[in-house]
Amino acid sequence: MLYCRANWLKRVVALAVCGINTATLCAAGSEKEISLTTQDSWTLSAVYLPAQPEKRTVVLLHDLGKSKEAFAAFRAALAKAGIGYLALDLRGYGKSTGGGVASSFAREGVDNQFNKMTRDVDAAMEFLQKQGVTSDQIALLGAGLGANVAAKSVTFWPDTALLALISPTVNVRDVLVIPALRLYKNNELIAAGAADRKMFLEASVIRNVAYLATGPENGQITFLTAYDKTSHDMLDQYLTPAVIQWIKTPKRPEVASGEVVLEEEAQQPPQEGLVPSVLE
Repeated sequence: MLYCRANWLKRVVALAVCGINTATLCAAGSEKEISLTTQDSWTLSAVYLPAQPEKRTVVLLHDLGKSKEAFAAFRAALAKAGIGYLALDLRGYGKSTGGGVASSFAREGVDNQFNKMTRDVDAAMEFLQKQGVTSDQIALLGAGLGANVAAKSVTFWPDTALLALISPTVNVRDVLVIPALRLYKNNELIAAGAADRKMFLEASVIRNVAYLATGPENGQITFLTAYDKTSHDMLDQYLTPAVIQWIKTPKRPEVASGEVVLEEEAQQPPQEGLVPSVLE
């Protein structure tokens, strides 16, 4: 068991004043277990790693049937890159408590518990604000269900710097993506596995909506694909390096008029399992 050093006592007190219950506090720069309380009285289990100076913090939202532990490998990669994260057990999943389990939630309805997961994101964002992390330093990243929740959440947090959707679909448990993306104007990453044709086509439609909403000339939409795998498996096996690089430098560099650009993919054989976007 790890014990916190005395210089963390002030932080413990500060978190208590903010109304945040800490399950574990460890040495500076290490992951901390915390719990967050939503406005509708869910208690969410989460883990938080502060970012290194000048680095972003990523809010991680898992897929159906998963928990924050599905991001274990990706969290390790983020930590290695100095990028902070806040990974949640969404309501009804993992160690979160307050109103039953997700399998009992209504699958339909604009006010079902899946749609109310945006309140889980509210709690996460408010926590980060209290840590001094501003919207321009935050990325929202979700997989599957978490992607749809992340997209809907930017309706309420439009200044969030980055939005990453791993295996999004048009509709998951009545959580809709497209209405929110018609309004969001910042950098987005969308990823889909080509082996699941329906999911791939829906992600392509989502990509086009985002592309038109942000302006085709702005280069703010990144679209990644893979031959197989979806959701967390695709992120872990194929996409982690590209996603981390995108978090660091999300916008494509401007190209001077008349300059010829050689795509890196044209010079090297594609990585096994990856295919170029058909929409680029």
